[in-house]
Amino acid sequence: MQLTVIEMLPAHLDQVLAIENTSFPVPWSRQSFVFELLQNEFAYYIVVLQDDKVLGYAGVWVVLDEAHVTNVAVHPEYRGGKIGRLLMTELMRRVSLKGAVRITLEVRTSNAVARNLYSSLGFKELGVRKKYYSDNNEDAIIMWKE
Repeated sequence: MQLTVIEMLPAHLDQVLAIENTSFPVPWSRQSFVFELLQNEFAYYIVVLQDDKVLGYAGVWVVLDEAHVTNVAVHPEYRGGKIGRLLMTELMRRVSLKGAVRITLEVRTSNAVARNLYSSLGFKELGVRKKYYSDNNEDAIIMWKE
């Protein structure tokens, strides 16, 4: 399977939104993604493509020397195939080139798969945001990597 990682473009949004809607109980809207891509000077988003098919995407805000992961999602048919790892390693590489020396994210306490992935990439669980997720008031684990 030949994969390509490129910067997300507005042309990817139909496929990104399909993944977003199947991945999250409270998905982002098209308008939110458009704002991120076209107006938010701190935002940077990537997609993993196989031919022209979006298999996954990830986004981050880079402010000064810090990066905050906003989204990571993989198409349900491709989960478990290391796409999430590819997205995260490429995102970390690219934000490092933009000057980030640390990166953070929040993850649901119940999302053991994501927590294991992030831990395997060197992220440490360093805090909790109580009732962070509005759909069910689940706590978020705050993870950091220097």
